[in-house]
Amino acid sequence: MKMKRLLTSCFGLGFLPVAPGTWGSILPVVIFAFLYHFDLPVVSILTIMLVLVLAGSVVCVKFSPDIIAKTDKSDPGEIVADELAGQAVSLLPIIFIISTAHSGNQIWFFIGASFLLFRFFDILKPWPIKKIEKLPAGWGILADDLLAGVYASVVLMVGWKCWINFCKC
Repeated sequence: MKMKRLLTSCFGLGFLPVAPGTWGSILPVVIFAFLYHFDLPVVSILTIMLVLVLAGSVVCVKFSPDIIAKTDKSDPGEIVADELAGQAVSLLPIIFIISTAHSGNQIWFFIGASFLLFRFFDILKPWPIKKIEKLPAGWGILADDLLAGVYASVVLMVGWKCWINFCKC
């Protein structure tokens, strides 16, 4: 059980006080920023983000039911593997933005925007995020965050396209 709690909490981030989901979301942002800062190839960044999505998803679905049973909560705050996966999804469009960005500052802006957008959609839970959260056990815990990541990705890409069109003037 200790290993399951360690993994679902992203090595203890879910146990940090005040807004554990935010702490879980920060991990993929830091990893992405680190990889970008040290100029890793785009394909490497993409691969690592996809691994985070997969790892967070598998951990969440496989181990969350045991944590739910132990805590007697339908979505225990300590489980942040879902935020790891969802935030990684919201960072994926930045990989495509990197190749067309005019400056590194634009990339840092979009990394920050990705974090804020993901947290916004994860907390607000617009339709159908709130509905999909009701799926059983680990599936509901995970699915709402993956969808919040997709929503954040769409807004990020629309924002990027608007930015490009605005800069052409």
